[in-house]
Amino acid sequence: MTHQFDSSVITAVLAHMNDDHTDDNLVIAHAFGAPDATAVEMTGFDGDGSDWSVQTPDGVRELRIAWPDGPIDERPAVRQQVVALYVAACKTMGVKPRRAEGSGPSH
Repeated sequence: MTHQFDSSVITAVLAHMNDDHTDDNLVIAHAFGAPDATAVEMTGFDGDGSDWSVQTPDGVRELRIAWPDGPIDERPAVRQQVVALYVAACKTMGVKPRRAEGSGPSH
């Protein structure tokens, strides 16, 4: 069964990602299924992956991305997996991460 995080954890992570990491969100979406995204907002997550609302020239759509290292069930793993998504996205897109590898988006 997929782990469900406490709503306070979800709210905090979403606020942080959508307020402080809009450029990182775009890189993640571009690399993992929405190369035409013009704006991206993280809308949720659970133990299996993350959910994103993606604005494209054709409209808004949802994007689900599995965690790179598989299912998680602890709060510290959320940060680790978002960082892993960002680093993998940068590698896929051929861009240098804004920060040293492993210290990407924080929560």
